[in-house]
Amino acid sequence: MTPYRIPYGCQSINQADIDAVVQVLQSPWLTQGPTIERFEQALADYCQAGHAVAVCNATAALHIACLAAGLGPGDVLWTSPNTFVASANCARYCGAQVDFVDIDPHTWNMDADLLAQKLEIAERNGALPKVVVAVAFAGQSANLRLIAQLADRYGFVLIEDAAHAVGASYLGRPVGSGAHAAMTIFSFHPVKIITSAEGGMVLTNRPELAERLRRLRSHGISSDPALMQVPEKGLWYYQQLELGFNYRMTDLHAALGLSQMARLDEFVARRRELAARYQVLLADLPLTLPVAQEGADSAWHLYVVRLDLSRIQLTQTQVFEQLRAAGLGVNLHYIPVHLQPYYQEQGFAEGDFPEAERYFLEALSLPLFPELTAELQDEVVAHLQRILE
Repeated sequence: MTPYRIPYGCQSINQADIDAVVQVLQSPWLTQGPTIERFEQALADYCQAGHAVAVCNATAALHIACLAAGLGPGDVLWTSPNTFVASANCARYCGAQVDFVDIDPHTWNMDADLLAQKLEIAERNGALPKVVVAVAFAGQSANLRLIAQLADRYGFVLIEDAAHAVGASYLGRPVGSGAHAAMTIFSFHPVKIITSAEGGMVLTNRPELAERLRRLRSHGISSDPALMQVPEKGLWYYQQLELGFNYRMTDLHAALGLSQMARLDEFVARRRELAARYQVLLADLPLTLPVAQEGADSAWHLYVVRLDLSRIQLTQTQVFEQLRAAGLGVNLHYIPVHLQPYYQEQGFAEGDFPEAERYFLEALSLPLFPELTAELQDEVVAHLQRILE
């Protein structure tokens, strides 16, 4: 239970969700059963993708996506500093190094023009990345058209970390369709667009990637005779072909996620309605409001504003404290990853990515979830007006 009357995010569970989970509890399959495949197929169909591989959480999804992309020791992954640490940690799990590309000052996603400049330098220095993880911050894709063109030119594998963006679209196609990224990652944490309690998914159009992703999520084991190094001994036989992990999703989690799929469009529509309402209600306050990336239609996992500190008498911390004292569970997404102690031990320092650092000093995530009523949203706005004006 959140300690705040109005949290920044909250799941929406109905009786159909509960019944779906109970049905699995009453079935022979609690895990490794048919509900997982049904959830995978439902999301693949929704996103117009060839393959979907369900795992226990989105961090696991990022990890095996990087492994499937061939990332390993001696390689480098680039991502945005304005993201959750998992977008970078997935490289470290593979023994690879991490670097960052600063954010666009308007969309707060990876700046594709800065990426292009950095790639030119890296090519001259023989230090191109093996993987680029482009984060769909707050539910909105980055400039994937340009980033995908750069992937073709420089040979890196493009993974879209769309943990915030199930239900979003880009250039008229669902996020996850594979129109630009080799793999797309979704999260089903309770504050995300739909939830499976915990869970994640990797979508791809490449059969060879899907095959390896499925193997990596289950100990590196395969029962496919075509892949075995010795003849098949029977239906019970399997071989471990590589070092994998126990990253499987359970049928219980899949049942909840599959049930939530029935309301995905409803959830996204409500989030868009609330975001549009914020855009109007907050227009006259000393805030910078979110803007759209060209071609992107956000799923609005987050509604983030930036405080215009030159026009108010309070610090960011004071604004947070007053809003939380009023019962509003405002949050901050994100502390730049390169400022985390672990990454400073890797050699990063304050000043390395100045736009992300400026953003961090001004950002404020406001409550946004499907069951947020107009009355509660008005209360959020009223508190902001009282504090900022």
